[in-house]
Amino acid sequence: MERAQKRTSADGPDDRGEAGTALELLVHGVGGTTPEKMLNDPRTVRISGDDTAAVFRRTEDADAESRPEDHRGRPVPEAYVWCNLTSGNGTRALWLLLLPFMVVNLAHWMRPPAHGRRSAARLYGLLVRLTGLTLTVLLVAAACEVALDLAAWQCAGTPECAERHSWLGFLSPAVSDGSWWTLPGRRLALAAVVPAALTGLLWFLSLRTWSAYESQQPMDRAPEPEEETGRTALGRPGFWYGRRLVARLRAAHTAAGLLTVTAAVGSPAARFDHRSGGPALLDTLGWLLEAALVAGAAAVVWVVCRRGRSERRLDRELDQHLVRRLPLTALVLLVLAVLYAGWSRPGWESAGRLPGDAAFGGIALGQGLLVIALGVVAHALHRTHPDRRAAMRGLGGPAVAMLACALGGVMSGGVSQRVSDWLDGTGTNIDGPPVLLTWQASVIPPLLIVLLVVCGWLARRAWQLARAEHAAVTRDYPGEPADTERTRRIARTRAMAALTDRGPRIIAVTSATTLLLGAAALVGALTTDRPPADAARGTHAFVHGAAETAQALGSWLIGLGFILFVTWGRRAYKDASARRTIGILWDVGTFWPRAAHPFAPPCYAERAVPDLTWRMATWTHATGGRLVISGHSQGSVLAAAAAWQLTPSARKRIALLTYGSPLERLYGRWFPAHFGPDALSSLHREIDCWRNLYRLTDPIGGPVRLPGGCGPEVDRAPLKDPLAYGRTRSHPLPEPILGHSDYQADPAFVEERQRLLGRLRHEVPAPRHTEQPPVPGADGGPQGCSGRSSA
Repeated sequence: MERAQKRTSADGPDDRGEAGTALELLVHGVGGTTPEKMLNDPRTVRISGDDTAAVFRRTEDADAESRPEDHRGRPVPEAYVWCNLTSGNGTRALWLLLLPFMVVNLAHWMRPPAHGRRSAARLYGLLVRLTGLTLTVLLVAAACEVALDLAAWQCAGTPECAERHSWLGFLSPAVSDGSWWTLPGRRLALAAVVPAALTGLLWFLSLRTWSAYESQQPMDRAPEPEEETGRTALGRPGFWYGRRLVARLRAAHTAAGLLTVTAAVGSPAARFDHRSGGPALLDTLGWLLEAALVAGAAAVVWVVCRRGRSERRLDRELDQHLVRRLPLTALVLLVLAVLYAGWSRPGWESAGRLPGDAAFGGIALGQGLLVIALGVVAHALHRTHPDRRAAMRGLGGPAVAMLACALGGVMSGGVSQRVSDWLDGTGTNIDGPPVLLTWQASVIPPLLIVLLVVCGWLARRAWQLARAEHAAVTRDYPGEPADTERTRRIARTRAMAALTDRGPRIIAVTSATTLLLGAAALVGALTTDRPPADAARGTHAFVHGAAETAQALGSWLIGLGFILFVTWGRRAYKDASARRTIGILWDVGTFWPRAAHPFAPPCYAERAVPDLTWRMATWTHATGGRLVISGHSQGSVLAAAAAWQLTPSARKRIALLTYGSPLERLYGRWFPAHFGPDALSSLHREIDCWRNLYRLTDPIGGPVRLPGGCGPEVDRAPLKDPLAYGRTRSHPLPEPILGHSDYQADPAFVEERQRLLGRLRHEVPAPRHTEQPPVPGADGGPQGCSGRSSA
């Protein structure tokens, strides 16, 4: 589309009567759409932005500022399209590899409100960052297990396995007749290229997205006093600018990955050199390498622990020396470890498996302890100021962190088990992956049984809700001829939509079961040092049979899961529709800045929120007011976040219209520190007016539920869905059940938009509390926000 010139002025309204023009800024939700659909016009023109995110108008409205008389009775509609931020080209399919990192980053933002306990809030953030660090180490350790242990150490060191895989022949002493690469240390050094390349790929993806997303600067303004914006951190000037922290964490995690590879390469050689009778020089070098590894690990942990986010100001500083030197030092240490391991050592042969059980066991134990500590801190914060609507009584963050660790374990165990089966399908030539990974795979069937029970409970609950909704549907459509099938379909849709509110229970059961089963797997692996089937020999026949079944089924399931994961990623790389589906997942998961893990998918809101803030600020400054920002689904969350970023004077000149909004139903419950009742109430007070539309058939959107008497001022009564029960003169054909879509097709949307535009005045609005009564509304609920006079 042809790009139009910008026509709004930042210097104030011109003398052509621009102040008389009103603006409606539309923001779409998850999955995205096109500007033609948003504006209901096939001819649109981009007035600001680029191919990633832009503001569009209808072609006939491109010069609306110069013709204010043509828009006296209607607003100028603009559409902000941001879907390419989450579903762009095929490389976005690689983001599937980052799923555990995204989930643990979500846990950081699920902290309960601090209410003055800043030290506890900082400790919470620190624990989540350390959990994220263990996930990086786990992923790289899994790559080391596959490349170094299974391929280079076990398969290449076993003649039968090496003969079956000719590409490993030059590494096998038996197949290649003792060539230069057949020494164990040199095989490990060559295989280290794989995990080192994975670490480099993660660093590159993070650097690339950091340059595109975290480099977008919000509006530079002085921070507001705490008593005015203290209800949420989203109003702080530096909230959507995490450039410095992400750079520090990227350096630390890259160094951690390289140090993990260094340990995997150098530790086997050092253990061999520490035996009596070896060369003293190599023994000394081995001790020096281990000491350097300890020092490097301490430096990485110090960097992760030392500094959190800077939100009260735009922190434009970059720790250049740290960002460059820490990964470079780790890379130099890896090169030295490769040279050290490649040194000739007579008598050193590869037998058994590398000691991966201790490494994976330490990671699993550390993750469990971090999650438990995180739960203790979250519970203490929640008890300070309990919120009955908070998910899992404030324990949503620890539960999600546990799921992130479980995802990391499944991915690492899946790839290890799948490669082991591929290298040695019979299981007779090589020992295979560490015992702990086999135990972790064996607990998947019991976990699935628990999930099946939960699904059964959900099905029963949905059936009960559907029965209860039958009478409600009849009341909502009085005087209509009874249609049993129609009533049943509407009631079932409402019941299924209501299951969203049972999400916290599902997450709670899943995470608690995962924690208990993970602890049992860790204890079983460390105490028996044998797979579950072998450890159960000699026990009762039922126990032994259950252990064998769980081990075989778990190995098959974890391998199948890995194959499906790779297949989905490959399909998403080639298929735009599949990539769009992944983009919907990222719409929800990548709203928050990367505060806990630098390798998580980038935060699109660090581009979208400044875009919306700049657009609203320039319009209100140029026209003196008259702006309604209209957000659907995830777009309502972006709209609210952008409104918080405005100055107080600009914030009071806009009205907010949300529909199908998850602001309270999802964000308010799972992220109470930022979208809790206090935060949403402060937003209602600080903007001119706010109206929210929702349906009982919507599984995502819901009421805002502001406390006190503010709720009816924001929430309209639930919209009817479908609009008509049967055939009528105005609806001769059956109306569909819309659920989460097509809110703009409801007459209530046009009505609410007109009321909001009518309330806005050209100058700064009067204080909210005046003697003017609220405008009575349709559907029995008050319309508009009481207290402000209409235009």
